[in-house]
Amino acid sequence: MSDRSAADEDGVRETTKLLNDLQDIGFVEMALILFGSFVLLWLIKRILPFIAERVPSRLRMIVLGAVPILRLMVIIAAIFWIIPLVFNLTVQNVLVIAGAASVAIGFAFKDYASSLIAGIVALFERPYGAGDWVEIDDDYGEVVDVGFRAIQLRTAADNLVTVPHEKIWSGNIANANAGATTVMCIAHFHILPDHEPRRVEAALIDVGLTSAYLDYAKPVFVILADTEYGSHYQLKAYPFDHRDQFRFVSDLTARGKLALRKAGGVESAANCVPARTKDTATAGSGAS
Repeated sequence: MSDRSAADEDGVRETTKLLNDLQDIGFVEMALILFGSFVLLWLIKRILPFIAERVPSRLRMIVLGAVPILRLMVIIAAIFWIIPLVFNLTVQNVLVIAGAASVAIGFAFKDYASSLIAGIVALFERPYGAGDWVEIDDDYGEVVDVGFRAIQLRTAADNLVTVPHEKIWSGNIANANAGATTVMCIAHFHILPDHEPRRVEAALIDVGLTSAYLDYAKPVFVILADTEYGSHYQLKAYPFDHRDQFRFVSDLTARGKLALRKAGGVESAANCVPARTKDTATAGSGAS
């Protein structure tokens, strides 16, 4: 009976022991796992974007979208590989570890944990992805990196803006292309009311259809609205590659000005819709 009691006590101690004995922990194996994981993460972050810039636009979006998913898979695999090397995994110990981690994260890393969780949610809900052009708060740019805590936007001014994932909990996110290779661009024109609208509209549509950047699979159309400053024309079209959107708008604006003059239009002295810094792709053409 005493031998059985001792064996039972040893079993209980083994069950409740949280950490493995030092001699049982494979430190070399852990180091190799960590080193291999960092190498894989670095390769994924560097090589896939490099490949994405050298493939067709449609394939580019697929390659960039795979980057955060592959990085998450590598980290999860490394964690599940290392945990059994350090901890004595039993049901009781798993509950203890989970409870302690929850309390620590809740008090010490609340904001950071919120961004991490939001990042995982964003992988599935996809409010944005690598290669998308998004507007968050006052920043508009291309998502060039999707990390676990934040994304990085490259703006038209070539600024790199870091935005934490937790923005999806409380703010609106405008995605201009949502994974597509093109994005709607708008060139604004403001002219005096004394003109022939159909003639001006036809001239602007011709400007859009003859642009070297145009995606011919998408429509080209003109919106007209009368304002207190005159007639406001919006030429809307899509470039073949969303990375050319600013060149596309510049091309439409420059050639549109010439077309308006030939069509008998005279630009108004005021711009009724001030162009926003964050929305350079829809900058107006009227004189301010």
